[in-house]
Amino acid sequence: MVYYLMRKLFMVFVLIALSGCTAVTTFSSAMADLFSDSDNAEPPVELTTYQPEIKLEILWHEDEGVGADELAMNLVPAIADGRIIVADRKGLIQARNLLDGELFWQVETELSISSGPVIDNDLIFVGTSKADVLALNVATGEALWKQRVSSEIMALPVVAGDKLLVRTTDGKEVALNRGDGKQIWLVEGSVPALSIRGEGSPVVSGNSVIIGNANGKLIALNLMDGAHLWETSIAVPKGRSEIERLTDINGTPVLIDYAVFVSSYKSGISSVSPVDGEVLWRNESISAIYGLSADSRYLYLSDVNSDVWQLDQRNGASYWKQTDLHQRRLSVPAVYDDYVVVGDFEGYLHWLSKTDGRLLARIKITNSPIVAAPIVSGGVVYVYASDGVLAAVKVSLF
Repeated sequence: MVYYLMRKLFMVFVLIALSGCTAVTTFSSAMADLFSDSDNAEPPVELTTYQPEIKLEILWHEDEGVGADELAMNLVPAIADGRIIVADRKGLIQARNLLDGELFWQVETELSISSGPVIDNDLIFVGTSKADVLALNVATGEALWKQRVSSEIMALPVVAGDKLLVRTTDGKEVALNRGDGKQIWLVEGSVPALSIRGEGSPVVSGNSVIIGNANGKLIALNLMDGAHLWETSIAVPKGRSEIERLTDINGTPVLIDYAVFVSSYKSGISSVSPVDGEVLWRNESISAIYGLSADSRYLYLSDVNSDVWQLDQRNGASYWKQTDLHQRRLSVPAVYDDYVVVGDFEGYLHWLSKTDGRLLARIKITNSPIVAAPIVSGGVVYVYASDGVLAAVKVSLF
């Protein structure tokens, strides 16, 4: 019982965005739900023994910095030009060799980094809890410019030509000049009194910037000036309490040629035309908070119960569902070759078959949660855990 109570308390403080006079009513509503009789939370399944079908090898393993420092941050590895770059909550940024983990450089920014890093050619970008965007040199880590925006940055910044697109937790979309950080345009959005802290970044389709909002709407803005192009309701609030009426589109949409695929907290998975926002199909039977991944034909996701799904991009139909990792608080899946890879709350990486979702192998990386989606480069899986452990893992022959 204590476990479930603490878990729900944690979720309350993650979910609630307190500001001004809305703080009291939002907190009261959340606490009412917390102590209601509707709690049917399930414990994470225990891992069972099975016969591995592939062999996993840790190529290298580094443990420096504090990672997310036990906070809900959007800190993910970035890979380019033979190096992997990571940032931690207390402002340490490191660049390491992809092959062996050797340290190229590290800098102490003394900033509370909340999102990133993102690499674009010669620049690295990170966002902070104090509403700063910082640009650094890829080769040396030297800070080049810093720009203040309106609030904390949880979404990864996105580069589009000469613009850097930044989404803030107070609902604003900002376009900065990539070279010097000066503001080009700003669009204000609406954030409900209660929402999940937004980690979803915009995606760029031609001259359109497509964004999933906390109010359940997918919108498109003109990349040049931020002008509104179209909007589509993906999730409609239902229920009486504010928690029941959560409609967040929290994950980054996935753009594949003819369609944008988007997940929402309570209204399933949708496929939308990037041209005009027309909804092509919906699968309302699945709820995924933190987004999707894709290959050339299928979508992959970990749902709110940490069951892993494979869906057809053409119609949203399910091909398989993997329940052996139920409630293990899985990361967004990474997909490569014949594998689907997810991390869990106890620091394990799990390899699943793309064919039918069966478990192929698992490996222990650390004792802390793996929240950030694993990154794949050159057949090697790179993972950055919440405690700052950075590791490279590959499939090897028995």
